Amino acid sequence: MTVDGRGAGRSAAGPDRTPGFGERLLGTLLDRSRELAPPLIPPLIAEAVAGIGGRDPALLLQDYGQLALVHLPGRGLAGGQPVPISGTPAGEAFLRGEPVELARADGVRVYLPLLGGGDEAGVLALTLDEVDDGDRLLLGRLAALVADLLTTRSGCTDLVFRARRLQPMSVAAEIQWSLLPPLSMSAPRVAVAGILEPAYQVAGDSFDYALNDDVLHVATIDAMGHGLDAATMATVAIGAYRHARRAGIGLAETYAFMDRAIAEQFGPDHFVTAQMMRLDTATGRLQWVNAGHPAPLLIRGHVVVERLESVTTLPVGFGGEQPVISERTLRRGDRVLCFTDGLVEEREAGGEQFGEEQLIDWVNRVERPDVGVRAMVRTLSHVLKERRGGRTSDDATLFLIEWR
Repeated sequence: MTVDGRGAGRSAAGPDRTPGFGERLLGTLLDRSRELAPPLIPPLIAEAVAGIGGRDPALLLQDYGQLALVHLPGRGLAGGQPVPISGTPAGEAFLRGEPVELARADGVRVYLPLLGGGDEAGVLALTLDEVDDGDRLLLGRLAALVADLLTTRSGCTDLVFRARRLQPMSVAAEIQWSLLPPLSMSAPRVAVAGILEPAYQVAGDSFDYALNDDVLHVATIDAMGHGLDAATMATVAIGAYRHARRAGIGLAETYAFMDRAIAEQFGPDHFVTAQMMRLDTATGRLQWVNAGHPAPLLIRGHVVVERLESVTTLPVGFGGEQPVISERTLRRGDRVLCFTDGLVEEREAGGEQFGEEQLIDWVNRVERPDVGVRAMVRTLSHVLKERRGGRTSDDATLFLIEWR
């Protein structure tokens, strides 16, 4: 079999095993994608799958509620109903970040996580007659290239955003999702993951992070109110935080900058609770400023060992004094869970607040050594929502940091 840039199938004699075949196929895919219109990405991927003898390719993307994997439509790609993340081979590949192979009567169905830049876009599924180590190596490289194509091209098309929606989305939520960094990131020394509820109606909650050299910067915020007013305040707060972070100023100065931005734009009766953190990923030294937020939880040995209590300052916008910078040195494997008050202040059926004690209890139940941060945050959020009777009358956000 030869690769001429137009796609080719597996010959009757079997798969191509000539030297350099995989490099030529991936090189062709990369070369053709550089100036390709986004709608032509699916057929290009389908051709690449056919080039290695694959059949029935499907691109499955995580929906905003993190409940299902939805099919990206496009010529050459298989369609179908959303696939639940829980209890399916595709969902297992997505949550574990590792390929899953399922033997079937027509061959082997392979589910490949689409990992790019430490984040995961979804899953590439395809069927092969059989799979050997050479196929696995090539498939892993193909999935990485597909992930990069989706990441780089999704910003100039609405195809991916539309496919990921299983419900109508409010304007406020549209604004919030456009602000967010990738929901997860994995690096050798640190991993993070976050989730927002209600995914299609969120307004005032948001988070942001950046890994600059050895330092992880994190902010979680909760703007007062609901709807567009809260989304607008959250936009200003995140914008001010990013501006201060990129200017290289300290945590206390960052708080002051955000405080002025909210006060000047919205006046004295508006505020945003916030928590800003810096983690030195080389040493485990964690510093943070708490501006009216619930105290984060320190998870060690897969149980909550303490609340990271600190001297709190006023929410940004209220003109608080220079904040106290709290500090703790983490141990390798420690996790820090940040959350907004909507998670614990929801009323249960009997009228009682859900509360932090129940949150801690469920963290201890869900935490396991084989569960990564992305799967942990997703599972915890959905379990907590179920325990609250499926209600989320206020925004509820989780953000988890793991120091490795």
